[in-house]
Amino acid sequence: MLTGNGIVDGADLGTILSYWGPRTQDPTSIASDLNGDGLINGADLGLVLSSWGPCQTTITSITPNQGCIVGGTQITITGTYLGSTSAVTVGGALASSFTVVNQNTVQATTPAGAEGLASVGVTTAAGTITASQQFTYMPASVSSIAPNTGITSGGYQITITGAYLALTTGVTIGGTPCTDVTVVNATTVTALTPAGTLGNADVVITGGKGTITVVGGYRYVSIVVPSWSTLVEAMPDPAVVTDSTLSAAIAASGIAWRVLETATQMEMLLVPAGTFTMGCTASNAYTCVSIEYPTHSVTLTQSFYMGRYEVTQGQWVARMGSNPSSSPGYSDSANRPVDQVSWTAIQGYLSATNLRLPSEAEWEYACRAGTTAAFNNGSSDDNTAGNIAWYQSNSGSQTHAVGGKAANALGLYDMSGNVFEWVNDWYGAYASGAQTNPLGPVSGTYRVLRGGWYGYSTNYVRSSYRDYYTPDSLGGIGFRVARNP
Repeated sequence: MLTGNGIVDGADLGTILSYWGPRTQDPTSIASDLNGDGLINGADLGLVLSSWGPCQTTITSITPNQGCIVGGTQITITGTYLGSTSAVTVGGALASSFTVVNQNTVQATTPAGAEGLASVGVTTAAGTITASQQFTYMPASVSSIAPNTGITSGGYQITITGAYLALTTGVTIGGTPCTDVTVVNATTVTALTPAGTLGNADVVITGGKGTITVVGGYRYVSIVVPSWSTLVEAMPDPAVVTDSTLSAAIAASGIAWRVLETATQMEMLLVPAGTFTMGCTASNAYTCVSIEYPTHSVTLTQSFYMGRYEVTQGQWVARMGSNPSSSPGYSDSANRPVDQVSWTAIQGYLSATNLRLPSEAEWEYACRAGTTAAFNNGSSDDNTAGNIAWYQSNSGSQTHAVGGKAANALGLYDMSGNVFEWVNDWYGAYASGAQTNPLGPVSGTYRVLRGGWYGYSTNYVRSSYRDYYTPDSLGGIGFRVARNP
């Protein structure tokens, strides 16, 4: 075939005749020398006549090779001599539409079909050929609902992920329609849960892809609000708790996510139980210090509350009466973290408020918020630390009002930078084996500090960085409170 139309016919014969004679460097002349003897003559003419008619079609690939049972998947068929395509079938049914892109490519839209394998056929001037590769029809499906637990009053956003969800028009839980059903893309749908009754409820997704039922896919629970607190939000806001695994764990705990400690009006967020790897995570610029080794697995079996912010100067003064901080007198001093407080002095504040310091393991777990990189923004690039921390390069050598940088994936602010934070533990070397609810040594000379300081480099704001001082030390040290539910 010299003309590229998929048929050996008079056009090819005319090409042979027009280039008759010795072969030249013209591309068409070269192509017309079918037997390669340097001449375009009767031998080449004979080859054209012997191949007269449509060229044999071949199919080499079908992509994608799977789609939904209701049809509508655009497939690309590649091969040879497809230019005369007059029909495409999938599973014996005509494609909804097809387009000849070029001699080697045809695009077609699949019709509806039964679940399973289906043959693909292409009809051209040479006849009908069936591809060796088959197309697989699949039903729409759901792989996860997150979180899959929520309060009976409803109104909480869930994310449904799966396959072929683009035509979803409705979601029900326990027979009651969800609101704000949004198709994010072909694999993701979000919705707000309706009110329900305690226990498991079926989730039903409907739309152009059919009906999918996830039996018992959502569980309604009652939420425990600690007696010492005032409820702000029962369930985690996905815009705040951006780690979906942590969000689901908080929802499954049955404990209110966001509360105010009633006596102090301090905002506290629930940190769910879980397991993480504690210890050294180097950044691009800094290796770990020796006391960050060995890395080891830690399991925290109980959820706990953590202050969303470092304790501020205003909160300290409200209980203790005086302000020891290095930065009083500024217009925002009340909202800056209290510093120049020793571990020993903090005990008076904790006794007065019935709060506590987090353990070192609780602190690092909460700081990491599901991340494993050097910084709690999920990056090990020191150039990104300024997004989450006040440190040497951006602090202007002073503290800043809490909450001024991005929160981590649990919604906690200033876990890196601003002021060092006391934790409860005596300092000691890490154990090498897995630990459950570790509390540090029973005695010692030094107490542990975490989180870095506004006057130090990014090395100190890595999630795994730890330091230690005597309990009566002051300096750029503050703290963050914790409490059991």
